[in-house]
Amino acid sequence: MTGGRGIDPSKRRAAGLAVEGEVASWLEARGYTVLDRNFVARGGELDLVVEGGGVLAFVEVRSRADTERGRPEETVTPRKMRRVVTAARHWLARHGDRGCDIRFDVVAVVGGPGDREITHYENAFEAGM
Repeated sequence: MTGGRGIDPSKRRAAGLAVEGEVASWLEARGYTVLDRNFVARGGELDLVVEGGGVLAFVEVRSRADTERGRPEETVTPRKMRRVVTAARHWLARHGDRGCDIRFDVVAVVGGPGDREITHYENAFEAGM
């Protein structure tokens, strides 16, 4: 059985986890500490939770092999933003706010293994959107 885009869902999930791992390493190389990965809560999921420079960031990772159908960051819809905010509220209830400023970031990844373009959009959306 395949997903709507012709890729086996288990392969799509594995590829997504691999990209998230690369992004986690990429963010760590830029001074962030990864606090959590793939946090699932009722009503949403967080790809990455990172801390750096006095900021706690909830990071949505989006990737595409190419930009023929648009950039990956364009796929973060208002519905997706609400789901990330919901999950962030659950994460904060469980872990506390750590005394940091809070923001919502998007990291867009284009390309395949060994040839990825990574773009970090800090403060990509607000909790009250």
